[in-house]
Amino acid sequence: MTLSRKAALLLATLSLPFAPAALARTAHNTAHKGSVAPVAAAAPAVPANAPRLLVAIAVDQFSADLFAQYRSHFTGGLGRLQQGAVFPAGYQSHAATETCPGHSTILTGMRPAHTGIIANNWIDQSVTRAKKVVYCAEDETRTAADPKDYVASVGHLLVPTLGERIKAVWPTSRNLAVSGKDRATLMMGGHVIDQGYWWKGSGFTTLEGRAVGPTAVAQNAAVTTTITAGDKPFDLPDWCGARERAVTAGPVTVGTGRFALNAGDANGFRVSPRLDRAVLDLATRLVDEQMLGKGATPDMLSVSLSVTDFVGHGYGTEGTEMCIQLHQLDTALGDFFASLDQRGIDYAVVLTADHGGFDLPERLDQQALPKAQRAGIALLPEALSDKVGATLGLDPKGLILADGPAGDFWVKRDLAPAQKAQVVAAAKAELLADPQVAAVFTADELAATPLPTASPDTWTLLQRARASFYAPRSGDFVVLLQRGVVALPKPGPGYVATHGSPWDYDRRVPMLFWRKGMAGFEQPSPVETVDIAPTLAALIGLNVPAGTFDGRCLDLDAGAGSTCGVTP
Repeated sequence: MTLSRKAALLLATLSLPFAPAALARTAHNTAHKGSVAPVAAAAPAVPANAPRLLVAIAVDQFSADLFAQYRSHFTGGLGRLQQGAVFPAGYQSHAATETCPGHSTILTGMRPAHTGIIANNWIDQSVTRAKKVVYCAEDETRTAADPKDYVASVGHLLVPTLGERIKAVWPTSRNLAVSGKDRATLMMGGHVIDQGYWWKGSGFTTLEGRAVGPTAVAQNAAVTTTITAGDKPFDLPDWCGARERAVTAGPVTVGTGRFALNAGDANGFRVSPRLDRAVLDLATRLVDEQMLGKGATPDMLSVSLSVTDFVGHGYGTEGTEMCIQLHQLDTALGDFFASLDQRGIDYAVVLTADHGGFDLPERLDQQALPKAQRAGIALLPEALSDKVGATLGLDPKGLILADGPAGDFWVKRDLAPAQKAQVVAAAKAELLADPQVAAVFTADELAATPLPTASPDTWTLLQRARASFYAPRSGDFVVLLQRGVVALPKPGPGYVATHGSPWDYDRRVPMLFWRKGMAGFEQPSPVETVDIAPTLAALIGLNVPAGTFDGRCLDLDAGAGSTCGVTP
């Protein structure tokens, strides 16, 4: 197998030699057996005290609020991580608090303005296909075998991940990623990835052109057994009892669920704590298969756990469903760490999230929070097109395009520049007159705004939007809703709540670092997820040029300087 042109160009920018994937795999496996491997010339030595396995875990939609709310009940893996370095005020500092942008920051050390991942989806009116919405983890230039499907790809990510940087310096190192979502696997793994798996349909799959390996096949067989047989509901921990209250949102009722699994229900498996455990079980199997952490150079394992997000969307953040999910997540993580301990691996862990989340307004209304509300349909692009078209005497069909009532909006591309400017101005005026809208920024305003450098808790809405702005993909203007307004006008089965706002309930996430022997401490000052990559790089002695990351190295030894002092 040879590197793709894009991956080859990316590695060339690192100014470091790299062996093709097949050679790297052979070299790594040989090295792990104790033989001399054909590594790149003059590869720097790995510091003797560096961990041999880095494990980066993202818990999708695990907000700082959820962490604070439940942390006293964690006794498993999340309990262990609280014995290390705890940063309860981490920030996904940008405005576009969605899965793809958030995951793109964690191991690149760069914000969406630099990763190019501005959202889960954006509109590109230049693509030749009829569908102009582009998914962040697809190759829109190719057609999938199934017309309802897409070709998964990491091609939209503009920068390398930490795993790629490690492999560029130490070609014998391994870079693996697993998740419940393809975009999480690809944004954390990157372009040069040895193995990457995600859930699709009723089992784990991988990139087109790659075979699902025997380890993933075995994991899929175990999953199939569970799905075929079905499974009993989860027990409700005693401390979850206060969360049990039925709440109606549109056509669905949530708040009392236990995740019983009907026989043959693959989707029911996916949206239950069982999927997170299956992802961690697959990760454990891959540790054994690839002998991760047993070689002379450090390996990178990325794990993204998606069920907290599925539960947040499908049931909200405050019912029995989320309480059960977080208890089961804590337990599964505890078992995963114990399995690494049993294998005698010197590993370091970081756990964070891609974004936070907000509960469904119907339950928040019961808790005397009347400002929680759903976005009105007047904010949808079709309604906005009608109003602006009538004002300017233009055909409203396709005049303004967007993926929902907030975020990036695009104006019809074949308008004359003067007309386009009129549409943007009229849309902005119309939107700002709506009490649910907090701000509207044009592409020109965002392009003229310097990237923020101050502490993320002090950023203005304009600065938050700027950190998500990448001109070749971003819209002609961006819409930010008021705090408490959920960008989901109509709830339905599987989707009663969401995230994606510029407010701190969506921006703030925990950042937890742990390694055996680490002195535990808690640092409450704001930090960013872009600080993770430079911190892990320093931990393994990976020297990178100044200015490589948007983030900074965090001292994991309570101010002693022993972590960040490794890098220049």
